[in-house]
Amino acid sequence: MKAAVLRAYNTPLEIEDLVLDSIGTNEVLVETKACGICHSDLHCIEGGLPVPPPTVLGHEPAGIVQEVGAGVTHVKPGDHVIGCLSAFCGNCDYCTRGEPNLCGGASTTRPPDATPRIRKGDETIHQFAHLSAFAEQMVVHENALVKIREDMPLDRAALIGCGVTTGLGAALNTAKVRPGDTCVVIACGGVGLSAIQGCRIAGASKIIAVDTVASKRELAMKLGATHAVDGLADDAAQQIAELTGGGADYAFECIGTPGTCTLAFASIRKGGNCVIVGVVPLGVDWPIPALDLVLSGKNILGSMMGGNRFRIDMPRYVDFYLDGRLMLDEMISARIPLEEVNDAFEAMKTGEGARRVITFD
Repeated sequence: MKAAVLRAYNTPLEIEDLVLDSIGTNEVLVETKACGICHSDLHCIEGGLPVPPPTVLGHEPAGIVQEVGAGVTHVKPGDHVIGCLSAFCGNCDYCTRGEPNLCGGASTTRPPDATPRIRKGDETIHQFAHLSAFAEQMVVHENALVKIREDMPLDRAALIGCGVTTGLGAALNTAKVRPGDTCVVIACGGVGLSAIQGCRIAGASKIIAVDTVASKRELAMKLGATHAVDGLADDAAQQIAELTGGGADYAFECIGTPGTCTLAFASIRKGGNCVIVGVVPLGVDWPIPALDLVLSGKNILGSMMGGNRFRIDMPRYVDFYLDGRLMLDEMISARIPLEEVNDAFEAMKTGEGARRVITFD
């Protein structure tokens, strides 16, 4: 199969022919039909996330089941599925208390002495986020998959695998936005645009989109934002305070930089909630204004993949799209072949577009 391989940090991915191992117990062979390109993949390329090369990146896929191994009960050949990095074991404390997104899924990976799922000759190719979806096929544990309706277009379903679930879930699951609440969303890429939609679906009265790119602010307004603020403005926090009457109930930081985290914290009212959604690179710290934290009674919430229970949430998000509540077509800035994946990352660095999707035809 053809796949995009990370061979070294800060270098373009290489398109190579790789071999998938035969499926084992509880494993599934999936034909990848589409995969979104997420900013977390770029973090891996730049070394901000500790992923050892050689690795096949990609973690926002949708596809069709080709074959299932012994013990698989959730899917069968022909089923349409979304893959999710929140693979779960089903038995640990996190899973049994209803927080499978925090499980980590260690028991769903193959043991070190087993043959690898991906290889090139005798060389082991590491699997990323239980998936490695920048590839024509995947061998994954069934607990990294959820079956979805067959009338859902797979290129749009792919977005639900990470960005939509992360942003929508931050609003609906982590923050639990209520009708009438005021919200700020900082950084309007795929995750931020999804957070905006989550706030809209929840009934927020004001949704302020903050981004440095004018076209993203315009798109945010189409997807549900009521106001937009230029993230480069020196008085961005003041503008937000004026729009919300002293600060928002919730601010969602959706890119993962110390500066945007600081703006999110400054944008909330006394007693408000700063929700950190973006992945801050390894080794990067955010200095929290501790006095303000205490005297203003502010709260900081971490949102890991939107607090998802993906086998429950993702089919619901599919329904949201098909009944018109969730807008996905507008979020796709381009559909590209696998060979153009490096061009997509270069565009991502400039802030151009919302979400590019690799399609496998």
